[in-house]
Amino acid sequence: MNLLILNGPNLNFLGIREPDVYGTQTLKDIEDHIEQYATKLGHHCTFFQSNSEGALVDRLQQAHMDEVDGIIFNPAAYTHYSYAIHDAIKAISVPTVEVHLSAIHARESFRKESVVAPACIGQISGFGPTGYALAIHALEEKSV
Repeated sequence: MNLLILNGPNLNFLGIREPDVYGTQTLKDIEDHIEQYATKLGHHCTFFQSNSEGALVDRLQQAHMDEVDGIIFNPAAYTHYSYAIHDAIKAISVPTVEVHLSAIHARESFRKESVVAPACIGQISGFGPTGYALAIHALEEKSV
């Protein structure tokens, strides 16, 4: 499978930002692990991170043009209010799994609702970087 791994705002500060919540691994550490894991399973990964909602929407639309097989997406704070991202996922019809490092439903009340989740095939939350590997398996099952 050709996979796109998208990460939203502030995830470029992993390892610095609230390590008690998000851990000490950097985004690069996580991407390296995902790439090694996916390669062992015979998949190819492309990574993209942006703090800009428009850039994430543009990359989602490009995924359609690139005929990506699946998307693993941590929309971060955009999870809770970005109807533009929701609409972009719906428009491209590429199976997308929403991933969060922390258990968003166990945190502040504003983090409990995802406007992105209804556009996705599922949501994985609270398993740290392992959530990305779980999302790979979910996409494998979806493509069978």
